Amino acid sequence: MAVNKQKYYVVWKGHKPGIYLSWEACQKQIKAFKGAQYISFDSEEAAKKAFGRNYKDYISKKPKKKSLTREQLLKIGQPNTNSIAVDAAVGGNPGKLEYRGVDVKSGKQIFKQGPFESGTNNVGEFLAIVHGLAWLKKRKSSQILYSDSRTAIGWIKKKHCNTKLERTALNEELFDLIKRAEHWLKINSYSTVIVKWETAAWGEIPADFGRK
Repeated sequence: MAVNKQKYYVVWKGHKPGIYLSWEACQKQIKAFKGAQYISFDSEEAAKKAFGRNYKDYISKKPKKKSLTREQLLKIGQPNTNSIAVDAAVGGNPGKLEYRGVDVKSGKQIFKQGPFESGTNNVGEFLAIVHGLAWLKKRKSSQILYSDSRTAIGWIKKKHCNTKLERTALNEELFDLIKRAEHWLKINSYSTVIVKWETAAWGEIPADFGRK
């Protein structure tokens, strides 16, 4: 998953219409509001322009994902439900970070961590995979593990979180977790197969936080 940059959330219909700087603030305005209308934008200028126009002017303009051919779908096949999926979400870049793991077959959340201050999506994806590996090893589980982050999967192979995130007083706890995760990878062996979740074929990964 790509790193989440600063988003601007336009709420046309909600408890209090306006422009909000975080998903959490936006969510408060649309929760339990029937017919809520909202879209996220990548810049304040675009958000202000949109707020002055009609919601319907934008819903048809959201870019559509390129569909895979029948041959491509057949080649990829279906996901293995004897698995867990992990994902992360960040409000800003850097911003408040959360990650979690979900049992693919049941959809049940099996672990969740955060929010942590001043993190990035790739860091969250890395920590989520390590947490998942440890969770599966503890239970001697044969399930595979899905992640939609090629970057994080690459870091796992190297047993190193190659982040460029600056360490500050705000994210000391997060960097402690990174250190512990790297140590776990270096002293533990595991048989879990880590597989890239094919979003284009299967949709969003089951552990997705739904904050696009």
